[in-house]
Amino acid sequence: MNFKNIFISIIFATAMVIAAFLINRARPVVEISQPGPEYVRATGKCATCHLHETSAIVHQYSFSKHAKINVTCYECHRVQEGQAEFVHKGFTLARELTALNCAQCHSTEYDQFLRSRHAAPAWAAVSGSEGFSAEQIAYAEKYHPGSVMRSANQLAIVQGEGVLEIGCLACHSVGKPNADGSIGTCTACHARHSTSIALARQPETCGQCHMGPDHSQLEIYNESKHGVLFASQRDRINLDASPKNLTTRDMPVPTCATCHMSGLEGMNVTHDVTERLSWWLFSPVSKKRPNYNLGQEAMKNTCLKCHAKTSVEKFYREAEIVVHSTNEKVQKSLDLMTDLRKEGLLTPEPFDEPIEFIAFDLWHYYGRTAKHGAFMGGADFVQWHGNYKLLLKMVEMEEIAKSLRGKSIPETK
Repeated sequence: MNFKNIFISIIFATAMVIAAFLINRARPVVEISQPGPEYVRATGKCATCHLHETSAIVHQYSFSKHAKINVTCYECHRVQEGQAEFVHKGFTLARELTALNCAQCHSTEYDQFLRSRHAAPAWAAVSGSEGFSAEQIAYAEKYHPGSVMRSANQLAIVQGEGVLEIGCLACHSVGKPNADGSIGTCTACHARHSTSIALARQPETCGQCHMGPDHSQLEIYNESKHGVLFASQRDRINLDASPKNLTTRDMPVPTCATCHMSGLEGMNVTHDVTERLSWWLFSPVSKKRPNYNLGQEAMKNTCLKCHAKTSVEKFYREAEIVVHSTNEKVQKSLDLMTDLRKEGLLTPEPFDEPIEFIAFDLWHYYGRTAKHGAFMGGADFVQWHGNYKLLLKMVEMEEIAKSLRGKSIPETK
């Protein structure tokens, strides 16, 4: 190669380097620097990519309260203490978001949630106490005795892992113990990117889990006068109103959140959905909660925003009569099962004999339904879906018991 060719090559290479330098200098700073929250706010870098990959979440976020007050993607997705991380397009992000990320700003709501049945007790109802720290167990047991220090659910074990993951835990993961030391996920009730108050107030949101034969609150609500009025007057209700100064003009008809959580006309807002409850209605034989008087007073005060005191007191008296009578029917079935086991007529394995399923359905389906129907204004659920089935299933159990014993059970007079 002669000198002329070498010189031309050097000139060409130099020109390429200079051109590359000039082009790079013309690029936005966000493309060549470590991105941080200020760049997300100023340039929408996350949105630029995600509009091409997962566009729906960008649009959901754009409608959210977070977008209106300039909460960025990074502020929610950044790594909190104890969280696994990964690098994505130059950002160091949390691999999985938990309630800890939300608690950065919503610590009061998170603390209230931790006291609720939605927290550790929800997960333990299926998986037992495994995965919780001693401190978490002690804290939950203080508010819900016996709800976390327990073994895994026998039926969940029998049904198998596949059913467990996409069946039971689809709802009960609201109280999952997380690797970062937190409990649960706020996205069970609040959509991840729209973070909508209106969505959390919709009965259908609660009905994702509170439906079906074992906890038919959505069906009961829809049958009740509350549900009928909500369906017919939905367009008059301000579901976006602030929960801290909610009025009956905003919510002339209640949804689940109105009665159980909202600060309706001076009441305390709470994310402890058990704060206004007075009975353990989910239990086979229901007992009064430790805060029975406080819980009942709080819920009655909510009722009084719309109803006369005499009506509220009558409603509670009648509902508690149903609780007591249901308890008696369920206890009779439990006593029968105890006797059959003492007599050696049942195997020690769970859920392997027809009478075990009937006994389980009796309290888990029909007992619960009757009690919830009584406290939520669902007449048909107290009667045909509740007490009628309690009577029917008890007769079936007694017939099976006769067969197992090989003799008739003496008639009671």
